[in-house]
Amino acid sequence: MTSELDTILVVDDEEVVHTVVGEVIAEPGRRVLHVSTAKDAIKAIASHEDIDLALIDKNLPDGSGVDVARVLRDRHPNTPVILMTGYASLNSAIEALRIGAYDYVTKPFEDINRLALEVRNALDAGHLKKQQQRLLDDLKDSERRYSLAAAGVNDGLWEWTVATGGSYFSERWSHMLGCEQSNLDGNIDDWLKRIHEDDAERVRVALQHHVEGRSSHFEDEHRILHSDGTYRWVVARGMAERDATGKGVRVAGSLSDVTVQRLAEQQMRHDAFHDAVTFLPNRVLLMDRLSLALARTRRGSGHQFAVLLLDLDRFKVVNDSLGHAAGDLLLTATARRLEKCLRAGDTAARLGGDEFAIILDDIAAVADAVTVAERVQLELSAPLRLHHQDVYTTTSIGIALSRPEHTRPEEILRDADVAMYRAKALGKARYVVFDPTMQTGAVKQLELDSALRQAIERREFVLYYQPIVALGSGQIAGFEALIRWQHPERGLVPPMEFIPTAEDTGLIVPISNLVLAEAVNQLRELLERFPQDPPLFISVNVSSKHLGLPGLIGTIGQILLETRVPASSLKLEITESAVLEDSAMVSLNLDKLKGLGIELSMDDFGTGYSSLSYLHRLPIDTLKIDRSFISNLGVDGENPVIVHTIITLARVLGMEVVAEGIETEAQLMQLRALGCHQGQGYFFSKPRPANEIVEMLERRPRW
Repeated sequence: MTSELDTILVVDDEEVVHTVVGEVIAEPGRRVLHVSTAKDAIKAIASHEDIDLALIDKNLPDGSGVDVARVLRDRHPNTPVILMTGYASLNSAIEALRIGAYDYVTKPFEDINRLALEVRNALDAGHLKKQQQRLLDDLKDSERRYSLAAAGVNDGLWEWTVATGGSYFSERWSHMLGCEQSNLDGNIDDWLKRIHEDDAERVRVALQHHVEGRSSHFEDEHRILHSDGTYRWVVARGMAERDATGKGVRVAGSLSDVTVQRLAEQQMRHDAFHDAVTFLPNRVLLMDRLSLALARTRRGSGHQFAVLLLDLDRFKVVNDSLGHAAGDLLLTATARRLEKCLRAGDTAARLGGDEFAIILDDIAAVADAVTVAERVQLELSAPLRLHHQDVYTTTSIGIALSRPEHTRPEEILRDADVAMYRAKALGKARYVVFDPTMQTGAVKQLELDSALRQAIERREFVLYYQPIVALGSGQIAGFEALIRWQHPERGLVPPMEFIPTAEDTGLIVPISNLVLAEAVNQLRELLERFPQDPPLFISVNVSSKHLGLPGLIGTIGQILLETRVPASSLKLEITESAVLEDSAMVSLNLDKLKGLGIELSMDDFGTGYSSLSYLHRLPIDTLKIDRSFISNLGVDGENPVIVHTIITLARVLGMEVVAEGIETEAQLMQLRALGCHQGQGYFFSKPRPANEIVEMLERRPRW
């Protein structure tokens, strides 16, 4: 049995790595140990009885992560290690393989969801290895007990006179085989003729060798026929009585029925290599079969195979809405459907979660793999009846063909994984065949990840501020803080070029924290220098990922406490997608933010999927009309009607409205006529650095 808590050791000298990894792997039932040096890592290894997984940076300030991994392997040989390195290279992979690492990952992390899955799979693999070791130890103990025990009450006794062939079999021996003693001929053949044909010759030879003095004792495990027609596993043991020449004249011994133990052993071995939910081969067996397929490919003769990696697109929806039992039923049904799509020599396996893999052995071309992928998608698209309702699911499939460059199973699995994530990015419910250029794109993404991490450490991000104007008075009411990246080589980088990557990698969280701290500090200066009624405010965008973190409230509260800025002067802009996730943590954080006195704005309203029911129950203060509705406001069409509807809706719900993207005086006049409260756009000002908005406020402009 595993311990109640999985202990995960994270060794890295970068605080941001601990932050990101800690958030990715933090789950109930896990305990994370964070250390930053090789010395502290070795202390942690020595002081903990059990470590279930270790993520170790290859390069540490006081030593090598590889050496730390070796120390861990010596103390905890079954603990999987994920080696973290800043460089995606073959050498890194080889080095990880040499020290027996489970896998290696490159920093910055390409995909935190992938990292989370890798951690889950590594923990599963570690648990599996420990279970296998326990089973092996149990089997050895069991065998020792049987070897040391004398012929007990449950063992059958036998005796064979070599010269005559006459034999004696005890009543227990007869009972074990379901036969009556009266039906025995009293000959050694009563035994030997019942032995399974695949075992019989081996038993005869072993007996003969012992009689001839070529072995100290006789012992053999074999199958023997029961009277009911089935075969039982037995262990026969014996010792010869010898004459003066040393030749055996009589052999006596016991027969033990080990059928239950043998079947249990077979079951345990099966369980060690198969998934408990779907009964498909698990990751361990899949990797073994991939190794065999690669070996056949290396021998030449044109052998080629393909790997299909599948991810169920709607599994989380089913699991969350219908429960884990329904999720398991869906996984099991998927497994049976996959098996229907394959040939006899192919392999379908479950890797964990909602991921499956298929090995298509000995294929002629990529078209063969595509045909199977299309067959799988068609099979899985059929509705499944779960809990009295039809459940529909689709799958995203990545296809990778074996190539000469593949030397390890992880490499072709990685290619299939890259293709699968491309399929998901293209809209899911489709397949993509891996192309080496995809790996090039992945490397570029890694470079951007690395540059973003350096930008966080070097504080290369700057804020620009765009005024938000009260349309009634024409005066500046506040500002929206907009992030820019002051890249040392590329200059000022707009957010659309790096925010998506920051979202995918989880770096959006530390970046957002920097933005919040800087914006509130700037707000404090503005409030002190330019008092007005109502006071100026700063509006800051908060990502859906940040909004769903339990630490958000503490971070914002600490910033407000340190700057002594009133919470009412800080506005947070959230997207429709963030609130539509309907996460319990998002809802809780929204309520807590309102409790602090912070105002909430829904950004880009009208472009998503908001409904009246959501608006009615969310603690939103302001709707920001997307610029796409404002751009054609002075032109005949439906946009004026939409804008008027949004303003009317906001008035009914007691909300204010901010119009984004105002660029002409005609748009401004029409918005005023419609009763819009505030607006922003290039008609008033483009986003400007902090020193320029101070100069702007000193001029006290009015529009």
